[in-house]
Amino acid sequence: MVERLSWKKLVRELAFFYLPWVILGLIFGYMPWFLLAASWILLGWHCHHQLKMSHWLWTDRSLTPPSGSGSWEPLFNGIYRLQQRNRRRRRELATLIRRFRNGAESLPDAVVVFRSEGNIVWCTKLAQQLLGLRWPEDAGQPVSNLLRSPDFVRYLARQDFEDPLEITSPLNYDRTLELRIMRYTEGEYLMVVRDISQLKQLEGMRRNFFANVSHELRTPMTVLQGYLEMSRDPDMLIGPMWEKAHGVMTEQLTRMNSLVEQLLTLSKIEAAPHLDLEDKVNVPAMLDVLEKEAISLSGDKDQVFEFEVDEGLQVLGDADQLRSAISNLVYNAVKHTPPKCKVTVRWFLSSKGPRLEVTDTGSGIEPQHIHRLTERFYRVDKARSRETGGSGLGLAIVKHALSHHDSFLEIESVVGEGSTFSFTLPQRLTAKAA
Repeated sequence: MVERLSWKKLVRELAFFYLPWVILGLIFGYMPWFLLAASWILLGWHCHHQLKMSHWLWTDRSLTPPSGSGSWEPLFNGIYRLQQRNRRRRRELATLIRRFRNGAESLPDAVVVFRSEGNIVWCTKLAQQLLGLRWPEDAGQPVSNLLRSPDFVRYLARQDFEDPLEITSPLNYDRTLELRIMRYTEGEYLMVVRDISQLKQLEGMRRNFFANVSHELRTPMTVLQGYLEMSRDPDMLIGPMWEKAHGVMTEQLTRMNSLVEQLLTLSKIEAAPHLDLEDKVNVPAMLDVLEKEAISLSGDKDQVFEFEVDEGLQVLGDADQLRSAISNLVYNAVKHTPPKCKVTVRWFLSSKGPRLEVTDTGSGIEPQHIHRLTERFYRVDKARSRETGGSGLGLAIVKHALSHHDSFLEIESVVGEGSTFSFTLPQRLTAKAA
């Protein structure tokens, strides 16, 4: 084991080195010349080891120190130990930084670290996707130059980060981002960015939902309130007037009852847990009942119904949800098909799985409305929907019921010719014949 260099060891080494030269000087004389020669030899020896050290540190850079003798051996080994300690600390620091970055990358929010003057230190991959940053190209760039939102620039200059800031995504104007900035280390800040577009959309849907429900209920309630106020004067509701008032009130109550039932059905379907889809559903029997109900609903419109049903095709699923989906499609076709026109319902096994198609010969739907038909309370023609008793919830019920069966609603329509509403259940939901 090599000991560290001490002054005692250094004095002892010098004494042993000069002693032979002093003895030679005493024997032969010329003491100064012998001491001068010894000093030159010692100087050359030190210069040789200095060159070895310089070569090791700047050129060789190997882990193993060069061999040395005398006082240079503990110096070489001391520097070697110092290098080992520094390497170990760098590895520990690199591991710590890697863990921090891996942890930040696994967060559902984007993270950006920047200095107090605004220069970016580091950012996660999600920050690059949400904010359009590039790493490591943007390292050292002022974050205010890359996020040019005026609100963000003012927010950054104000240095008051107690409340979060909402800005529009620089990459997609339909997305809303929430920024939170907090002190990270001395002279550095940590910015956390979250995509709240879906939350904003849900808030908007909630506001629209309550506004629509209030609007749908206000009309029949206003009608009922008006007739109830008229009933205070018995002379106002005599003879034909009472029959008209009774009919209108009954119609409005039926409308409110239908709206409440559809809201409850939609709420029940949305809140339903994950379905096992193991119960056998007799869709042909269901369609047989719906055909009779459709004829009854048609009344005196004298519509033509054609049901093409594969009587042996049954599926696995939730009977209530499938009935809600299929019945809404059939009832909508009846309501929007003119008198003496045809409604076709087909239930068959396609190459992809059990398929239902409901085709009407109504006025059709313009393309710009099709992608919004499954929104709650969305109606193409509000006046016509109120005349037919529509609430705008039927296709929303269909959408959620089908999603629980790993399917979706397909809509094809030609203005002036009619529409086809269809869906295909997965092949695995085909019930095996008994």
